[in-house]
Amino acid sequence: MTTSSDRLGKEAMKVKKDLQQMGGTAKDIVDDQLEQVGEIASEYYEQGRDKVHGVACACEQFIRDKPLRSVLMAVGIGWLLGGIWKRR
Repeated sequence: MTTSSDRLGKEAMKVKKDLQQMGGTAKDIVDDQLEQVGEIASEYYEQGRDKVHGVACACEQFIRDKPLRSVLMAVGIGWLLGGIWKRR
């Protein structure tokens, strides 16, 4: 004859096993989600890198096409930033 403590022990073991399975399932779900987030982040990184490269190429082409204007713009920007920096 099984005692109530034996039944309680068996039920506790079942609950423990169920919790372990649920934990494993939750871990698998989180791992899948992290993998998806990593893939999306990688795609955004690539897009950003491509855009920055495009802007850099456009700036380089502008400087080659209009060197005097580029220098004057750089001087003007430097003058404005210097004025702002002095006021602080």
